[in-house]
Amino acid sequence: MEAFLKKGIDKLRFGMKREDVAKIYGSPDREFRDEDKNITWVYNIQKWRLTFYEDEDYRLGYLISANPELTLFGDKVIGGDIEQVKALLKPKGFDRWEDEAIDITTAHFNEDHWVVLQSEFNVVTKFELGAALVNDMFVWAHS
Repeated sequence: MEAFLKKGIDKLRFGMKREDVAKIYGSPDREFRDEDKNITWVYNIQKWRLTFYEDEDYRLGYLISANPELTLFGDKVIGGDIEQVKALLKPKGFDRWEDEAIDITTAHFNEDHWVVLQSEFNVVTKFELGAALVNDMFVWAHS
């Protein structure tokens, strides 16, 4: 399963509505609302957390994956050594990372591509991807 920067993962595309996602992947295993009234869907088998933004007519705007089969530019991400993964991404334009450690988890954020790699014990455990923003407006991959 491939991640596509600023577009989505697998058949998921930023801008999809919940009914679009349900047609492809079925009903989620869990649904909840966050403090901003966004709707989050969780798919256990795919190991995904999908966020549909309330202020964007509940369009898919953020993805988190812990799926060990996830690839970016053909390389597996989950389970890899964080420094090796960053080294693989450097020639692809991932030059700057902002790291924030909380307890045993470190969030490695690349703003240029709106990607977060979560690591524990220097191993990537989660991959986060956000929709593209231009002038504070979302650019949807799916309309």
